[in-house]
Amino acid sequence: MADYKNEFGLFAERPKVEKKIFDRNKVIAGLVIFLVIITIPLWQNLGKTVAAPTPSLDTPVIKKLAEKDKKCVMPKEWMRANHMQMLVDWRDNVVRTKEQQVTTSRGRDFVSPDGKQYLASLTNTCMECHSNKAEFCDQCHNYVAAAPNCWGCHLETGKKLAEAK
Repeated sequence: MADYKNEFGLFAERPKVEKKIFDRNKVIAGLVIFLVIITIPLWQNLGKTVAAPTPSLDTPVIKKLAEKDKKCVMPKEWMRANHMQMLVDWRDNVVRTKEQQVTTSRGRDFVSPDGKQYLASLTNTCMECHSNKAEFCDQCHNYVAAAPNCWGCHLETGKKLAEAK
């Protein structure tokens, strides 16, 4: 055992103090109660599932299209995973950097992998076919708890901004 100085400056053996957990039963009971309270929200949803959304593609524009023309700007699976990044890229290129392509008159063209050109515009390209925002966009966004900020600038079909008086 190591020696240490006591209050008088003399060296003495370190006193042996028995280590105890006081009120062990109360500590254990407190931990159990704490764990139960913390995990209650998990119990309430145990075994519950929410069905995946089935966005409606039943719009007048899509119904009028010939079967061969019923294609999105990109493949369906790619769009499900990456549409937001594509819209952000379109926004950055068209609105923020005002990228102008020399070869096009509009400077806002997007060329899909199959070579078809589209206007890089949420309102004029995407919403032309997917005009049913509540049945198409909102279903998936609500399912994944996403709140896209598209609708601050892009209006739903038929709605108008308030006019200044």
